[in-house]
Amino acid sequence: MKELILTQNELNKLCEILPKSGVILLQGDLASGKTTLVQNYAKFLGVEKMLNSPTFSIMQEYDFYQGKIYHYDIYQEGFEGLLKNGLIENFFEEGLHLVEWGDEKLKKYLDKYQIFNIILQIIPYKNKRKYIIHE
Repeated sequence: MKELILTQNELNKLCEILPKSGVILLQGDLASGKTTLVQNYAKFLGVEKMLNSPTFSIMQEYDFYQGKIYHYDIYQEGFEGLLKNGLIENFFEEGLHLVEWGDEKLKKYLDKYQIFNIILQIIPYKNKRKYIIHE
């Protein structure tokens, strides 16, 4: 477990140590900074488009120098929404999968199929954020 306390201007320190492939399950309350982190990470990886939260489409895909970024927001429908919409198959694709609201059901699924994943908790902390990485 790693823990960092950073301002938004310091997010590159976190981006440098995050995996560039596999699945990152982003956990945190509403307005904790999940989408902000995804936007900063994508920019760090060279994505020129501004990413928006895919709340209604559930998943959006972007190209970066090492392949593809898949950005999911499963707040509305959870793990069941991934199954129902056929998006669960995407996790077998090479690339970086960033999942806002990733939960234990998804973690168990990924572990079952030996798909590399980490949990990144985001907790508001004074005027900063605490980032806890569970590998």
